[in-house]
Amino acid sequence: MANCNIDHSQDDVSKKLISQEQYVPDDLAVKLHMYLKQILPQGELNDIFHLLKKYDQASEEEREERNQALRKYVE
Repeated sequence: MANCNIDHSQDDVSKKLISQEQYVPDDLAVKLHMYLKQILPQGELNDIFHLLKKYDQASEEEREERNQALRKYVE
């Protein structure tokens, strides 16, 4: 993922998840929704946002890499 200087709010990350959740594995989407109900450090919010950004356009291999990175937050 490219580094970004924008801090994404919890609401931004939740909206990004909603916009991409039809592409994210169901179990992971549910866990992410639950995880995002907590107050999270800014770095985690930014990381999760960028892992979800353009998820629908990622190759299957890249999606698997992103899934593994996302699972580290929720499991």
